[in-house]
Amino acid sequence: MAPPLDGISVLDFSTLLPGPLASLMLAETGATVIKIERPGGEDMRHFAPLMGENSAPFMALNAGKHSLALDLKNTSHISHARDLAAKADVLIEQFRPGVMERLGLGAVTLHAINPRLIYVSITGFGQTGPRAALAGHDLNYQALNGVLAQGLARCEAAPLPPALIADIAGGAYPAMMNILLALRQRDQTGLGCHLDIAMADNAATFAWLTAAAAAAKSPVDDAGALLTGGSPRYRIYPTSDGWFVAVGALEDKFWGVFCEAVNLPRALRSPDASAHDAIEVVGNILASRSASDWRTLLEPLDCCCTVVRTFTEAEADARQAGTRFSVMARDQSGASVPVASIPIDRQFRVSADVVRPVSPLMSGMD
Repeated sequence: MAPPLDGISVLDFSTLLPGPLASLMLAETGATVIKIERPGGEDMRHFAPLMGENSAPFMALNAGKHSLALDLKNTSHISHARDLAAKADVLIEQFRPGVMERLGLGAVTLHAINPRLIYVSITGFGQTGPRAALAGHDLNYQALNGVLAQGLARCEAAPLPPALIADIAGGAYPAMMNILLALRQRDQTGLGCHLDIAMADNAATFAWLTAAAAAAKSPVDDAGALLTGGSPRYRIYPTSDGWFVAVGALEDKFWGVFCEAVNLPRALRSPDASAHDAIEVVGNILASRSASDWRTLLEPLDCCCTVVRTFTEAEADARQAGTRFSVMARDQSGASVPVASIPIDRQFRVSADVVRPVSPLMSGMD
């Protein structure tokens, strides 16, 4: 059976993470993706660490695509890009608002040539509004939309978030989701559309619980609510050897098992007990033993308590459990890295072949 996006052609002008991850998902589900890069290649090609002729991050995001070098300051190259767009089903771009219009490759111009084109613009703040022209990165978007504050206590050092939430969950995933909806709509109407994917706005989904509390006029404590550090049942506690236990024992049945296992004083187990006092005592208990000890004691109890895994440990766990569908990217030198993990069921992937070629950068005007 052919993959679901077999026959769909994608022209991808994006760089770095959000757009390339979206087009990777399209490629993995059968679309033909032509990646447009500047002469010499996009920045990600040169990011460390290098593997063979390319960077490992570039290979992980761009396997299975065709890379084409075009100079978008050259009128003949612009004309060639327009010809490609005339035959494409989807176009993804990630420039600041107005750039593609100035190049003669804006949505209105290309829809006049190709009314069926699904034109996708991924930006930090959308095509319009007071911040539309501003630069930003994932950290800035999280800082502005209320997500970052949920993990910060004002009296503590501020850690960097461990995930690029805005880039991936605010950019790449919404792009993929809306492209699929737009393709379905085009089946019904025969027309494409312009998708305005604003990473800062989309990542605000991760502040949904705080937003609901605010709407109910409940006191909003960004870093002290149930899921953001205000409860002893849902916190990350250090161990004696400098590592961490993630306690997520929210429900009474899990909390009860956990309390028995660590011998928490009964007065602190009640929902009416001081959260501050319970956090302090639980912290002292968990800090008295090593992560390995707690892994042996707590994890078999199935009480939503987990020793934090390093990436290497997590990969080993996944391999042992057989839960990871590992696809490899391989360039012409034979160097290979895992393709970025994406949430696509394997029945929709292009084939059982788990090696995807990384295309060399070809001149678009040869």
